[in-house]
Amino acid sequence: MERHLQPDLPDVAAPERRKKRSKAPFGLAAPALLWLLVLFVVPMIAMLSLSLQTGNSLEGFRQTFRFANFTDALSQNGPFVVRSLRNAAIVTGIALLLAYPVAYWIAFYGGRFKNVFLFLLLLPFFISFVIRTVAWSFILSDNGIVLGTLKNIGLLPESYRVLGTTFAVIAGITYNLLPFTILPLYVSLEQIDHRLVEAARDLYASKTKAFTKVVLPLSMPGVFAAVLLTSIPAIGDYVNASVLGGPGTTMIGNVIQSEFLRDRNYPEAAALAFVLMAIMLVGAVIYARVLGTSRITEA
Repeated sequence: MERHLQPDLPDVAAPERRKKRSKAPFGLAAPALLWLLVLFVVPMIAMLSLSLQTGNSLEGFRQTFRFANFTDALSQNGPFVVRSLRNAAIVTGIALLLAYPVAYWIAFYGGRFKNVFLFLLLLPFFISFVIRTVAWSFILSDNGIVLGTLKNIGLLPESYRVLGTTFAVIAGITYNLLPFTILPLYVSLEQIDHRLVEAARDLYASKTKAFTKVVLPLSMPGVFAAVLLTSIPAIGDYVNASVLGGPGTTMIGNVIQSEFLRDRNYPEAAALAFVLMAIMLVGAVIYARVLGTSRITEA
């Protein structure tokens, strides 16, 4: 006769050990956080304090917490802000149209030479930003290698000019920011499984249909990053407008530079910089909500 012995005491679960959080991630992030604190957070706080001051460069500035500096900066420089936003939108659109086919070809047809093609694309950008912009001013000058040649053979009138126009500024900004558009697009396209495109073709989808239904939706995170990385520097650009533009092409970056270095109106310049940063931040948040990466990847 078998005897089943029941334990007198119920099973007692072993006490759970608290998982100790590793401090290694904090140690790894500490140099970057310190770098941001010293070179970003502290200067931003100083700029914010400066934007609320009043005075002049001769008598000095004092802290008066004048929040009207922000409204004054925006009301007095509204046209320059609008012009900068318009130019940035045009630059971003043109850069996307130019960069997407290049990134697509390298990702899908570059083969083992992908890195070579990327290096060749980035090679001109090893030269200084300012030097490249000045070189464009020589290329686009009235009697330069391009316009001068076209005028000599009679294809352009003698009065035709490009420098000092909005076209020259937009062309210069687009050229200088093109790598910031190509690289995120390439990274996104490179991660797409080519078998998905082949499956779409096996299901009798045309090349256009396979691209619009498979490749384009999967590459939208790259488009999202490319738009941000291109539009934000384009809004604050002032080098191209100074070198390639004229009085009618002044952008908000040129105004901030003049307020700081020429007029020495530091409070208004700092306030204008914060207004521009707020506009870009709000625009980036709205863009992320409308075309956010989480929503894109779910699609």
